[in-house]
Amino acid sequence: MTGTLAKLEATIAARRSADPTSSYVARLSAKGPAKIAQKVGEEATETVIAALTGSKAELVGEAADLLFHLLVLLAAKEVTLAEVLAELDRREGTSGIAEKAGRKPD
Repeated sequence: MTGTLAKLEATIAARRSADPTSSYVARLSAKGPAKIAQKVGEEATETVIAALTGSKAELVGEAADLLFHLLVLLAAKEVTLAEVLAELDRREGTSGIAEKAGRKPD
């Protein structure tokens, strides 16, 4: 499964510096991290709505959009998928309640 995400991450990296008139990734990246983060928020909201009121197909589509835009945001902030997966690996086997309690307050 992560092979697909790794390929998508590589495609996003390659397209970030492409011509914004021919690449959605380049156009979105040129607008900066704040705009990309806003787009992630919009896609997250659409995913929630699909989960609550949509069909399975709608949820699948919105979840794909959310993952795509999250990867664009991670690339903009120079965070790799490997770093995110390593964090998930670190948390594996830890209760979500215990993990959250162990976080440092902001």
